[in-house]
Amino acid sequence: MYIVELLFWISLSIIVYTYLGYGIVLYLLVKIKELFSPRKTGQLPDELPEITLLIAAFNEELVVEEKMKNCSSLNYPTDKLHIYWVTDGSNDNTNTLLANYPEVTTLYEPAREGKTAALNRALPFIKTPFVVFTDANTMLNADAIREIAICFVDEKVGCVAGEKRVALQEKGNAATSGEGIYWKYESVLKELDARLHTAVGAAGELFAIRTHLFETMDKDTLLDDFILSLRIVQKGYKIDYCSKAYAVEGGSASIRDEKKRKVRIAAGGIQSIGRLKSLLNPFKHGILTFQYVSHRVLRWSITPILLFLLLPINIALVALHAAPIYLFILAAQLLFYLLGLGGYYLSTKEIKNKVLYIPYYFLFMNSCVIEGFFYVQKKKGTGVWEKSKRA
Repeated sequence: MYIVELLFWISLSIIVYTYLGYGIVLYLLVKIKELFSPRKTGQLPDELPEITLLIAAFNEELVVEEKMKNCSSLNYPTDKLHIYWVTDGSNDNTNTLLANYPEVTTLYEPAREGKTAALNRALPFIKTPFVVFTDANTMLNADAIREIAICFVDEKVGCVAGEKRVALQEKGNAATSGEGIYWKYESVLKELDARLHTAVGAAGELFAIRTHLFETMDKDTLLDDFILSLRIVQKGYKIDYCSKAYAVEGGSASIRDEKKRKVRIAAGGIQSIGRLKSLLNPFKHGILTFQYVSHRVLRWSITPILLFLLLPINIALVALHAAPIYLFILAAQLLFYLLGLGGYYLSTKEIKNKVLYIPYYFLFMNSCVIEGFFYVQKKKGTGVWEKSKRA
């Protein structure tokens, strides 16, 4: 009985800390830090640096024109902004369409080895001091490159993470609504992380690095953005978070497409824990280890398992000892799962209801992590993955 109770309270504590407690602790730590060391506002450098915008694409003929219009709308001197597309493996009209834009340098190889391999191949061609990574299907705000340049004025900044925003459709689905809510919360955590010490990773939709800090990654890397940005932190630099530079992307076309994406991301997170294991050493990395474990490792390892074990453990406790607290928590769990089921039902009818989508998407995300453990084994040795359709 004692062991079951202990397991229950440990599990519940880790779950609450992972998804709520860390955010509260982080907020308090940031407020304490800024009482003694107020935040400084960066200024645009007198001489704007040359920057390369690197767009990784695979069969993106449907968005080439829109993406190039977006590139031409960026508020940055054209003689300072170099546009590169790496289109390895594309067998549609992507390269043909790009040929209509003389300002674009297209890097193409017929073999498809995955995004990580494409980036590894592309970086030696880039000669500017900074490179901005973005996806073909994400649109940047006009001042994104300027805001990123401001962040790099700080010599301690080796990577800048832009903000990802999900464009909600008029007729939303669980994938779009849930993803949008998730990224709003994630953006808050990233900003607080950066204000405390460093952001813990960057999203591939929009991030930038000092070009000389690029490190060739294993071709089977599933989360190139996360691995690349954290390896820069391992070198003693920080990842700044810039909400004024953002990328807008449509949500997944369906929950099935969102599942493919989430399972791959979870698998990449699980893979990265092994490849970034030195970050687990608090004697070497101090506060970064605290941030990394709290914000990333728990989400991609033990917490989802404990989440789904908590219900049967709770049922066992009620059967063994019907104390009011255990009955109350069991009722709360059952209600949460019921609300999640309601969110799933509404998603099949394409009916918007954020109250029900939150528990549904939360359970959905954690189930994807469980599947991610199997995906890592299935995709071992390859970084090629199936694209998810976007709304």
